[in-house]
Amino acid sequence: MKVTILNPSFGDNFVRVARWAARSRGRVQRHPEYLLTAAQVLLDARHDVIFVEAAARNMPVEESFKMIADFKPELLVIHATTPSIYADIKQAKEIKAFTGCKVAFVGQHVTAEVQNTFDIGFGVVDYILRSEYDYTLRDLANALPASDIGGLSWFNGTRVINNPDRPQIDVTKLPYPAWQLIKPEWYPDAGKRYPFLTLMTGRGCNNACSFCRDPQMMYGHTLRNRTAIQVVDEMEYDIKLFPQIREIMFETDTFAADPEHVRKVCDEIIRRGIHRKISWSCNMRVNTDLSLLPLMKKSNCRMLMVGFEFGTNEALRVIRKGGVSIEMGRTFANTAHKLGFTIHGCFMVGAPGETKTSARATIDYAKSLPLDTMQITGIATYPGTALYKWAKENNYIQAKDWNDWLTPQGEQRTLVSYPQFSSDDINAYVDMGLKEFYLRPKQMWNMLITIRSVGDLLRKVYGLGAFLDYFLKKVVGQKASPDPSTSK
Repeated sequence: MKVTILNPSFGDNFVRVARWAARSRGRVQRHPEYLLTAAQVLLDARHDVIFVEAAARNMPVEESFKMIADFKPELLVIHATTPSIYADIKQAKEIKAFTGCKVAFVGQHVTAEVQNTFDIGFGVVDYILRSEYDYTLRDLANALPASDIGGLSWFNGTRVINNPDRPQIDVTKLPYPAWQLIKPEWYPDAGKRYPFLTLMTGRGCNNACSFCRDPQMMYGHTLRNRTAIQVVDEMEYDIKLFPQIREIMFETDTFAADPEHVRKVCDEIIRRGIHRKISWSCNMRVNTDLSLLPLMKKSNCRMLMVGFEFGTNEALRVIRKGGVSIEMGRTFANTAHKLGFTIHGCFMVGAPGETKTSARATIDYAKSLPLDTMQITGIATYPGTALYKWAKENNYIQAKDWNDWLTPQGEQRTLVSYPQFSSDDINAYVDMGLKEFYLRPKQMWNMLITIRSVGDLLRKVYGLGAFLDYFLKKVVGQKASPDPSTSK
């Protein structure tokens, strides 16, 4: 079967496959590793596949349409998101009109909102591939009867049919992503050595944070790791495929949740000498076994992206950040800093029960830690998550429809508003946190003295540009629309 996988454009710098679908404040792009893994599954099954990366490349819609029209697919696969769902359906409708193809949607939003997606996409969306879709897509391309495909939702002409869920995939059987269909240079990120590539060491997360979409909607709460040999084999494959890459990012949510797995990966990296060729980075929780850090450093782990999240233990408790405390975060940061890691801290404002006092505590907490960089956002409330359900039941969600998940300028938008702490308060404290952290003389000096190469300089210039672009566009947007909560 001829299959087009489309990552549609939706405004400049829209990040479609990140944890928050929006124009990121850092103006970064995320590699579509899950889409490309599914693409390789299809290629291995001898299907004819093209991948159209319109989002990361800010590709005009007309250009992506021409590529698809020239290919003449029988099946169009679109990764849809909450804020872009109407535009995604519109693009699918136009493509379907001139190709006659079937249309399948994948992703967290459509998994959570099956019936609504079919309702607003009536006559356009033929299939929704719920949750983990690699093999569901292969079955569809193999022309199995729709009624026999696990994990598939489909319209039978009169009603929506939701087939039973399919078992979780054995991740050790999955191929590498079809990286040959993209270029690493399409994905800038001031925090990573450029160009870089992401690598998924496993799927699933053994934690239960109330705001996090992927475990709740896509990959489950069981951590399924690939073997250390497979992980390092993929590193070698990536380096051979793209000799220009300077870093590999282990994008797995909980890479270090299994200490023995981490040790085996690090030992294998060192045994093969990969640590002398390229650096790697990863996501971390602050309750990670600290004895892993020296070995990770030895294997040339450069940067840790750490979910500190909030500056009060009460906020950590209410978002179900199990086994984590601010004291633990401080110990982790100090230990990692002494070992020479670059530390990127991830923070939020807007937990249930948040006040100006607790939000102020998060900003002060971030400033007190030995961090190289940080990000701070209003807490995300996406359909299908426990947080979204709670906020909606308590009338804390401001959105009228899916368009409201972004500001009119396409930026991340806070959707919750509490009696004691409004959405305007959340937005104000997000901006306050960014300015106070980055505009400190000490912080600016530290960022200057850590420049070690032309690449470091270019990354930091890009980061400065993203910082200025965000705040300048925010000022322009506020002048054009003083009340974004009522703007469309």
